[in-house]
Amino acid sequence: MVPGASTGLVALLGDPVAHSISPAMQNAAFRTAGLDLVYLAFRVPAEELGAAVAGLRALGAVGANVTVPHKVAVLQWLDELSPEARLLGAVNTVVREKGRLVGHNTDAYGFRRALEEGLGRLPRTAVIAGAGGAARAAALELARAGAARLTVVNRTPERGQALVEEVRRHFPGCRAEALPLGVEMAEALRGAELLVNATSVGMWPHSEEPPLLDPDWLPPGLVVCDLVYNPRETALIRAARARGLPTVTGEQMLLYQGARAFELWTGQPAPVEEMRRALLEALAAWPGARERG
Repeated sequence: MVPGASTGLVALLGDPVAHSISPAMQNAAFRTAGLDLVYLAFRVPAEELGAAVAGLRALGAVGANVTVPHKVAVLQWLDELSPEARLLGAVNTVVREKGRLVGHNTDAYGFRRALEEGLGRLPRTAVIAGAGGAARAAALELARAGAARLTVVNRTPERGQALVEEVRRHFPGCRAEALPLGVEMAEALRGAELLVNATSVGMWPHSEEPPLLDPDWLPPGLVVCDLVYNPRETALIRAARARGLPTVTGEQMLLYQGARAFELWTGQPAPVEEMRRALLEALAAWPGARERG
């Protein structure tokens, strides 16, 4: 469908955005569904975020995705937050509803669907590396699903402890603790069902740097989930597969958070398989994928 005078806009606001796979994925979804919508990415410096949100209002945009570093800052310019966005304290999807801009968060949904697709279940004990937005979504979703124990490992202990306190406050039945990144992690992994890498370690163009941890720390039966999606097979995923461990790769979370955003904008079921195909084609065309052959 060729964009015309009646085409609706869905925007991506972030800095940077040139690397984003979302335009390929969402535009494929709009074409498949026969919707007169176009998804465009806009690099928005932090000091221009308020003006960019005002621009969405002025242009009558259908909605937007919000990515780093704006997922928290954008809250102040929205009219309303969904319960999920309030829980996570961040917004990655904005929907125009009767002239009001409503903030949603689909990251936790995407994480849960990725684990369910890859494993058929959500583990009850997990180690999460990182304390940023992705780690927060993973930790709170696992706790909400009934996790008995979570360990947050982060280079900055204070940030890890802050996330742990959030988990305890919202889900007091989950035993959560924070550890510094180091050998203590090996002990925590021995009693865990799941490891989640929610850091940027292993992301292109630094995909050949050492994995997040010593592969000898990965015990038999551990599920390894890496939320980095470029490359699809990170050093951590390669190490896990070499040890015969089950893995969940980052593009699965990207797919399902995007599918949920599509449903919020359109009110229609997402064409998940077409979105998956477009996502994988776009990833295969990235320089990082070509360098790995």
